[in-house]
Amino acid sequence: MKKQAKAAITPTRAEDYPEWYQEVIKHSDLAERSPVRGCMAIKPWGYAIWENIKQVLDSMFKETGVKNAYFPLFIPLSFLEKEAEHVEGFAKECAVVTHHRLEKGPDGGLVPAGRLNEPLIVRPTSETIIGDSFSRWVSSYRDLPVLINQWANVVRWEMRTRLFLRTSEFLWQEGHTAHATKDEAIERTKMMLDIYEKLAEEYLAMPVIKGRKTPSERFPGAVDTMCIEAMMQDRKALQSGTSHFLGQNFANASDIKFQSAEEKEEYAWTTSWGVSTRLIGGLIMTHSDDDGLKLPPKIASSHVVLLPIIRKLKDRSKVMEFTESLAKELKEKFYGLRRVEVEIDDRDIGGARGWDWIKKGIPLRVEIGPRDIADNSVFVGRRDQEHNNKTSLERNRFVAEITTILDEIQKNLFDRAVLFKRQHTVKIDETGRFKEFFTPENREKPEIHGGFALSHWCGSDECESRIKEDLSVTIRCIPFDSENEKGKCIYCGRPSTNRVVFAKAY
Repeated sequence: MKKQAKAAITPTRAEDYPEWYQEVIKHSDLAERSPVRGCMAIKPWGYAIWENIKQVLDSMFKETGVKNAYFPLFIPLSFLEKEAEHVEGFAKECAVVTHHRLEKGPDGGLVPAGRLNEPLIVRPTSETIIGDSFSRWVSSYRDLPVLINQWANVVRWEMRTRLFLRTSEFLWQEGHTAHATKDEAIERTKMMLDIYEKLAEEYLAMPVIKGRKTPSERFPGAVDTMCIEAMMQDRKALQSGTSHFLGQNFANASDIKFQSAEEKEEYAWTTSWGVSTRLIGGLIMTHSDDDGLKLPPKIASSHVVLLPIIRKLKDRSKVMEFTESLAKELKEKFYGLRRVEVEIDDRDIGGARGWDWIKKGIPLRVEIGPRDIADNSVFVGRRDQEHNNKTSLERNRFVAEITTILDEIQKNLFDRAVLFKRQHTVKIDETGRFKEFFTPENREKPEIHGGFALSHWCGSDECESRIKEDLSVTIRCIPFDSENEKGKCIYCGRPSTNRVVFAKAY
């Protein structure tokens, strides 16, 4: 029998997917748990990914007229109470500040003192505090639209946390806009979702389904919530971006009014939209394998690592001179919005050095030894290929073609993810097969377990709730490209006019 290759990450995906995910983060040096329960410290290799996401999104936002601003971390309790559905949706997740100082207690320790007149909520989202500013900024139709984004952290007190996917504090961007008409606001809501789709597919190489949330899954206080949903390698869904049409609900609550061209006082129409560091979790689970992280080049922390091979002291200066001059040439190249980013690793730790970079997911590994220098060539390994599949390339050719090679890696990762999603997205019309598809006991039959089920739904909250209760399966979205098609609800058998996406989700 052929000996099975040993994986760099244990357990493997097949053995224990949740633990594999944690180990990939650990071995790739992306982040670590914080002493504060449910929080994380994002390390440089992980934070660089977020910086690259920020750079891409910030550029796309500004092309549509959005400007950045910043708003307070603390929100008065009374602000949240203004919009009843909103406060009800976030009440259980709020961290509350009740005191403004510490003083020594009877036992010598520190105790809270100076109770606040009104409790402050640590920002779970900013509709209400930004709405307060908008109410002062807007008085006439000439002041509209207001197009604002902020890069910030938010706190949602989670009970069960997982690095990047669900933490008590996380980083995100939240956009907030105010418009004179309903149609303008709806158009903006769709526009921002299109930007998220572009980020996911063209940069994260993560294919998504774009659609609308059911009423029970909408953002608290929204009239309509639109989303993108991605499939992870365990076939669960990950909500990867949302854009909300808020109607006039928050404008009424925050008193965002303006004088129209007809000299009538009207309430503004508002939107909000956001993505967070959970995208890094999605990136990990979309592309990584049992050897560690895989990073799409367009969003990678760095593009290439140069690995000088120095076995004799006399070769060191020659090898390092070649390596550093190559790094300088590569850094003069642009890939997307940034220059080609190059790492040099000259540690003397043998084969472990190469494996470190494989586990970190860097797209290209380049070995440089005396023989390569003699041939004016380099030895190249790609993260989208097997670790022992390396190619000798003439130096000038490698420099000339590096952006093309990075594009190939980007495309390969996306194509593989598209194929995986396609293979595990199925139309299901029989209730028995639907239940079997999502039943954990059937995991030994991977061909029939899990993924995205495209099934009919009658529109009933009761059916949606019962499916969630019975199978831990939710309606991820009503796809925008879903065609009208007569059928029967997968749960109750009543008439339905289109299919929705059912899945287990993070």
